[in-house]
Amino acid sequence: MDRYGPRAMPQALIVVPTYNERDNVRGISAQLLAALPGAELLFVDDNSPDGTGALLDELAAAEPRVHVMHRAGKLGLGTAYVEGFGWGLARGYDYLFEMDADGSHDPRYLPALLAGMDSKDVMIGSRYVPGGGYIGWPLSRVIMSRGVNLLVRILMRLPARDCSGGYRCYRVAILRKARLEQMKSHGYSFQEEVLYRCRKAGARLGETPIVFENRRVGASKVSSHEVARSLGVILSLGVRAFFGLE
Repeated sequence: MDRYGPRAMPQALIVVPTYNERDNVRGISAQLLAALPGAELLFVDDNSPDGTGALLDELAAAEPRVHVMHRAGKLGLGTAYVEGFGWGLARGYDYLFEMDADGSHDPRYLPALLAGMDSKDVMIGSRYVPGGGYIGWPLSRVIMSRGVNLLVRILMRLPARDCSGGYRCYRVAILRKARLEQMKSHGYSFQEEVLYRCRKAGARLGETPIVFENRRVGASKVSSHEVARSLGVILSLGVRAFFGLE
């Protein structure tokens, strides 16, 4: 039997933002429910024009562990997580997970993330610790990812190898102290900023290896404009943190 069964496992919510993921959400929902039998799911959909939201409503109607939040439009990954976490904070969960909907984050790593919470406040699914890695990345993406992580570790003094990944588990008690209402990041820089805020709140950070695989179905939502904007936020926040102004 798994270490955490349906009764013994702490109350956990997996928050999954979606935008045009109709071809992925049915499969990922089933895999997540199977990987953590005691957990619930919250999909945060940004009014996907491909009908993702309607399909999620069907899944939620058939499975009480699935919940759906509908937003007015494509408002950014960071704001989706902030709203999703707020939903979870208001409902008494012990742990909140975050992960992608496109299959790049394998649900089989969820138990390891949860097990790490015995001694940590934030567990990171890490590509950059022994046993971790990535599949199908071009050299340009490898250089950018490693460069951003090095920059963040230096400026924000974060004791983690993978500060930009989006596969994590948070202790709700630490999120309550992290002042999420003051988040500056609307997009992908959310990952670095929320980790920094959790660390400032006293969080113990841990990492467990994962292998990240590029999506097989659908199109990436990453644009050059969003990458540039996120880098700007990271630099601004990082410089302020380095000089003790944040």
